[in-house]
Amino acid sequence: MIQRTSREYVLKILKENQNNWKILDIGCNIAPVEFAQTVADVQNFSKFYKEKNKKFVLIKDKNLPFLNNQFDFVYASHVIEHVEDLPFFISELKRISRQGYIELPSILEDNIVLSTNSSDDHKWMFKFDDVEKVLLVEKKKQLIEPFITHGVLFDSLRKNFRSSLVLELYWENEINYEFRDFTIKAKKPIFFSIIKKYFSHFIRKNKTVSVFTVLILVLILLMINGFNF
Repeated sequence: MIQRTSREYVLKILKENQNNWKILDIGCNIAPVEFAQTVADVQNFSKFYKEKNKKFVLIKDKNLPFLNNQFDFVYASHVIEHVEDLPFFISELKRISRQGYIELPSILEDNIVLSTNSSDDHKWMFKFDDVEKVLLVEKKKQLIEPFITHGVLFDSLRKNFRSSLVLELYWENEINYEFRDFTIKAKKPIFFSIIKKYFSHFIRKNKTVSVFTVLILVLILLMINGFNF
């Protein structure tokens, strides 16, 4: 079973059960969920975690170095989009625990962020089917030219638009997923054309702006037009 949840609810459950559950954060880098006693990553952060009161485990290959049902809960935030062998990794999550939390970028976030982490390292895009309760998986495609920095994403957009940018999923016993081409073929929006329309709208809306401001905006539009030729 897999269904939508919220990170806040999951953190509440983990806080209530941290003394009774064995909790693993996998792919945590240096920002693990605070309630995990064990953390694991493909990068060696053993020195970092030495004084963090957490056990660090280095993942050396696709076989996770844990026993069957070793954990009561596995927390995997922004991990599986990076995994080449997705079916095997999902089977490994189910092998080492009976339940967990998966957080993923939505198609929108995965396409608008200016980052090689998104454009080059992400192997898959995801969409959750709320009717069939299944996670849909498709090979990563760039559907729009990225134009948002990580600073804007974390400092602003995720604070108010998180539900549009992130998939938050809880699973128990089974992680239902399906490879399916769910994206629709459409014209790829060009960032420069979006900017041109914005400046044009800005000038029409702000009729009292200074001549200097208008000249600057016109100059920028001319430069953008030059880039398009």
